[in-house]
Amino acid sequence: MQRREVMLGAAAGGVAALAARSGQAQPAAYPNRPVRMIIPFAPGGGVDAVGRTIAQRLSERMGVPVVVENRAGGSGTIGGQAVQAAAADGYTLLFSASTHVMARQVLRRPPYDPLTDFSPVALLGEAPLLLVLSPNRSQSNITDIVTAARHSPDSWTFGASALGSAGHLATILFLKLAGLDLVVAPYRGTAPALTDVAAGNVQLMIDPVLALLPLVQSGGVKGVAITSAHRSSLAPNIPTSAEAGMPGLEFSSWYGLWGPKNLPVPLVTTLNGHLAEIMRELATVERFTTLGLEPTYAAADEFRRFMASDVARNSELLRGANFQPE
Repeated sequence: MQRREVMLGAAAGGVAALAARSGQAQPAAYPNRPVRMIIPFAPGGGVDAVGRTIAQRLSERMGVPVVVENRAGGSGTIGGQAVQAAAADGYTLLFSASTHVMARQVLRRPPYDPLTDFSPVALLGEAPLLLVLSPNRSQSNITDIVTAARHSPDSWTFGASALGSAGHLATILFLKLAGLDLVVAPYRGTAPALTDVAAGNVQLMIDPVLALLPLVQSGGVKGVAITSAHRSSLAPNIPTSAEAGMPGLEFSSWYGLWGPKNLPVPLVTTLNGHLAEIMRELATVERFTTLGLEPTYAAADEFRRFMASDVARNSELLRGANFQPE
């Protein structure tokens, strides 16, 4: 990657010199005005918390405001369409979760192909998920939840922050492992779904730990299990899925940055240079740790391969569950 960046820099320098000799006006350096970062989910959720962290750090490094704009709805596609339709000039970016790449698999009429209609910029972190339970239910572990749901399946519903989200896919895996067929209700983001779990309108939800843990800690919902091989340092008293009665329920969410299709390579390279530094900085590592994230990073080409692999795995999971797009 370093060699490629050097070659791109040399090429850009050559073009600039040629343009100067021919008397052509030079484009302004990127960025020279505010950048919009669209987050396709409601404020207060996990994607929003991570996205705002990245936006703040990018703003500090690039010297221009990076303005967060929440556009919830359509399982993330309302915000996605806004970025798809934007000019490929680097001034409109999409920050989203793994949900973004699953649009074709979970929607009957997806408005775009997330793998070909956007320019991947970088993978920016992964996080384990947390299974939570309504406080008005007496169960405290997965074994007891599964037993109760088998006895009375109509009284159990899962909430999902969005179709195709990591939590939704982990829910499908949960139901597969449990041998259950429960209703899964999609919402327009984590916050409204979590509100209904706390109120008892739906009983269960799986979503990134950073979004659910505050309400667990305040007693608003019950924390049942972490979907990772090891307990989270943020919630050491919450068992892993295996400890709670469901070996094999291991799943994580990941986060990334995209631009409109055909975003010029030099702009992607510029963004990657900033993001690589941001993800190495101690302040970012500490902030991600407090959010329950691993500060994973992959630049554009590696990110593209990562997405293709993730979609293939999750598509197989959906097929195995006979999931029908909505």
